[in-house]
Amino acid sequence: MTDEIPFWKSKSLTEMSPSEWESLCDGCGLCCLNKLEEWDTGDVYFTSIRCKLMDGESCRCTSYPNRWDFVPDCVQLTPEKVPELEWLPPTCAYRLVKDGRDLYWWHPLISGDPETVHIAGVSAQGRTVSENDVELDDFEDYVVDWPLTVEDDMLPNPPVKS
Repeated sequence: MTDEIPFWKSKSLTEMSPSEWESLCDGCGLCCLNKLEEWDTGDVYFTSIRCKLMDGESCRCTSYPNRWDFVPDCVQLTPEKVPELEWLPPTCAYRLVKDGRDLYWWHPLISGDPETVHIAGVSAQGRTVSENDVELDDFEDYVVDWPLTVEDDMLPNPPVKS
């Protein structure tokens, strides 16, 4: 047994290596859902409409290295952008680390299994429709709140003390 502190507890987002950064993604697919923003208030609403590149079962991008060739406005998460993205779900590891919180029990870095995010029911798996199958005028009909809900048994540990 090792007493080594995991990188997400010992490093800030900006201190992480590219592989550490990528491993923080839990594969939930929530950031790849289309969102609607109210012009007047700036409020952002999630829809159950996924990006055309997102696989609805694996919740992974089908063309991750080349995604900007097909989706030029795809938002790339970076350490600099994370604090600005208020719409990141409360379960997002990037948001949790930014806020000094621990990862959830189902995160693959904790569980060792990339399927636990789906088993825990916190991913978009099986709950979405491709943007190719919905008219833009109908997006409002697909607004959902489940990406923003967290059950009590999903709560991570309290903030990490530095």
